[in-house]
Amino acid sequence: MSEENPNFSRRSRRAESKKNPKITEEKNEELVQAGQFAQIMHPIKRFWKKYNLTKILIIVLLLFVVSVGSYLFFLAKTANVKVLQSSIETQTEILDKNDKEAGTLYGQKGTPVTFNQISDNIKDAVIATEDRTFYKNHGVNIKRFTLALVTLGHFGGGSTITQQLAKNAYLTQKQTIDRKAREFFLALEINKHYSKNEILTMYLNNSYFGNGVWGIQDASEKYFGVPATQVTTDEAATLAGMLKGPEIYNPLYDKGKYATPRRDTVLQNMVNAGYLKQSDADNFMKVDLQSELKDNYSSQMAAYKYPSYYNAVISEAESKYGLTLQEIMNNGYKIYTGMDQNMQSGMQQTYDNTSLFPTAADGTSVQSASVAVNPKNGEVEALVGNVNVDNYNSFTNFNYATMAKRSPGSAIKPLIVYSPAIEAGWSIDKLVDDSPADYNGWKPTDADGLWRGEVPMYQAVANSYNIPAINTYQTIGPKVGNALGRDFGIDLTSKNNVLTTALGAGVETNPWQIAQAYSAFANNGTMDEAHLITKIENANGQVIKRAKVSKKRVISKDTADKMTEMMMGTFSNGSAYNAAPASYTFAGKTGTNEDVDQWVVGYTPDLVTALWVGFPDPKDYKLAGTSEGQTSVIFRQEASYLYPYTSGTEFKVKNPYVTAGVAPLTSAYTYQRQLQDDIVSQEQAEAHTTGNTPAVPSSTSSSSSKESKSNKLGGLWKSAQDTAKSAQKAAKSAWNKVTDLFRR
Repeated sequence: MSEENPNFSRRSRRAESKKNPKITEEKNEELVQAGQFAQIMHPIKRFWKKYNLTKILIIVLLLFVVSVGSYLFFLAKTANVKVLQSSIETQTEILDKNDKEAGTLYGQKGTPVTFNQISDNIKDAVIATEDRTFYKNHGVNIKRFTLALVTLGHFGGGSTITQQLAKNAYLTQKQTIDRKAREFFLALEINKHYSKNEILTMYLNNSYFGNGVWGIQDASEKYFGVPATQVTTDEAATLAGMLKGPEIYNPLYDKGKYATPRRDTVLQNMVNAGYLKQSDADNFMKVDLQSELKDNYSSQMAAYKYPSYYNAVISEAESKYGLTLQEIMNNGYKIYTGMDQNMQSGMQQTYDNTSLFPTAADGTSVQSASVAVNPKNGEVEALVGNVNVDNYNSFTNFNYATMAKRSPGSAIKPLIVYSPAIEAGWSIDKLVDDSPADYNGWKPTDADGLWRGEVPMYQAVANSYNIPAINTYQTIGPKVGNALGRDFGIDLTSKNNVLTTALGAGVETNPWQIAQAYSAFANNGTMDEAHLITKIENANGQVIKRAKVSKKRVISKDTADKMTEMMMGTFSNGSAYNAAPASYTFAGKTGTNEDVDQWVVGYTPDLVTALWVGFPDPKDYKLAGTSEGQTSVIFRQEASYLYPYTSGTEFKVKNPYVTAGVAPLTSAYTYQRQLQDDIVSQEQAEAHTTGNTPAVPSSTSSSSSKESKSNKLGGLWKSAQDTAKSAQKAAKSAWNKVTDLFRR
């Protein structure tokens, strides 16, 4: 009979308990706790078994896995990898309104090359270092992917070349499980549609190599001064080594401190992968990397033809069509726009002539921006966002045409003062008072400090008199005026329901918004949403986005006509009489915000142009004069380039100054004006157009030089007559009111 095991003997346990009563107490306490836990768990177990929660949990987990997998599979499918190759090889192209190329965006891609244009040294170095199973795997490495899942995307031993291509082309660089999973499915799709040689070529054409250089061809030129076909083994090892960290491992960083050991690591990888003998690798490791460097690369971005316009196109594609900057720059889109290249080129010639723009005492130039929009469809035909001064990149820097927040000054008057007045039934020759006024301590004046008494409203508009505008705004009500201003697209809130808003104080806008607003006057009261893009095609020619332009009636046609009548006087007898180009009749408005902002806005039935001038930091620099001065000269210069490429449509309404028999003001001769007249003649000959000013019948035209010389004097005399007539009307109106009292 075998000996009893003391560990299972009740007698032994009792004996042990007598020797050590403390053990007994501990055991009892454990039993009590176990019993309590069992009592708690018992109803839970019953509930769990009753409703088969184990099966439900398994089903939920399976559904979750299937759902996530299906979602990621859907993302991979909808990524449309079929156009990946053409997207990488094709640069995004900007086209004008005639579907002609207006430029390309280079972005995150360099000069594309084919598989045969890449040295075998580069291919071997990249495969040995990045993915030795490249030609065997199906686009993914299961072991690495599993490790990435287990570590929630923080580790994975590196991705395959196909996965890296998917990441570079479609995803962010952030290491997350979501990104890693999407990368997995995209890699499978890419591997399904392309050969290994095509994938390797796309990868090298779409990789970043530091210092703003993308693609193996440009990298070879940047660092070694040769095309990708001529790269040596040690140079190839350097380029392949940069893929892990291009900003650190490029040979220009810290004199190659990190690039040299990284090159040596790649060379050893090539040995381990069987691409290179150890003796050859040892010899290459002895080569001084810095002695091999030679830079033959020139950035294509510096040659952008219309940088401000491209900048605005990208912003619109992002904000309006939901495209990312990476997609816009890299996916080989064709972006169709409303650009007129003749106009755009002429506007840029104006801005390239920096002598036209005022400068501060220390030489600091003003900034300026201009937008020209077709009022019939809202297409922006020309846009420049800044003056072409040194160290200012028009493509990447602040675009004043679309981003600025500047006061419109008196350019706001037609929008919130006079349009609502006309809508309320006021006539354009209604007498308004230009006399000193005190608005609770605010005593505004005009730039010349003069007072005119009662004048017809069209004269107040043309000469931008402040007191009549404030009084009119006060009469119609700031809330009413601002409500119409919002319909014009100006950002106005309840804070702007104050009298100073009539002069533009407290209002922030830019040339884009002003040009869009004034297009309603040129288009019979209807305002089309200003836009640059008409449609976007992918690299395979499929339309993926098409413009949906909003259109709304802001004012009646009658109001638009009357506003145009009054604003024609601005260019013939008012504050912009220096601004209209030869042979063109304009309507519009000027605006001066003290010594900070100056505006000229002009239009014909064919084109609306808004021009702003001001220093970037008005606290440090101040403008001299008003918009009647140099800003009008700048406007006339660019208008001389732009308007010959319009149809030359005449206004159907009459200038009230002409109706009243007042001759237009005549600008003094200057060499600059003669140059501008020559520009008009040259551009009209090129475009085969004429101006929109009606021909004067020979019977009424001037026939003597004496009459021509006295033209301005006659104009002043007629202006005085006009003022006298206005005074007579006022006296008659007052007499009628008195007689009405007696009739009652």
